[in-house]
Amino acid sequence: MPRKRAVTLTNHELRLMNVLWERETATVADIVGALAPPPLAYTTVMTTLGTLEDKGYVTHAKAGRAFVYRPLIDRSEAATSLLDTLLERFFGSSPGVLALSLLEDDRLSDEDMANVKRVIARKEKSS
Repeated sequence: MPRKRAVTLTNHELRLMNVLWERETATVADIVGALAPPPLAYTTVMTTLGTLEDKGYVTHAKAGRAFVYRPLIDRSEAATSLLDTLLERFFGSSPGVLALSLLEDDRLSDEDMANVKRVIARKEKSS
């Protein structure tokens, strides 16, 4: 079976996908209006949606004169694909090495550490 193509999104693509994931369907005008600053031009959004459609991440249906876009991938699929790529490229495909790297990071708050400890305790109980 061929390897599944990784979901890779540019910053612009991710901004548009976030709107689509939130709204489920949207026109170009809807997306332009929903984007957080900095704004993107209507034509930039339209072009980027075409790119996303070429990649197989969105599709559209015609509604009057407008195209209504909807995502073909969900947020968790995109996140998992990105995480798999990150693991492979920077952490030798080892989730443990990534976890240790994150745990050694000084940016973890006390709340983050408490959550990590709860997850570890739950994993240990279920093993």
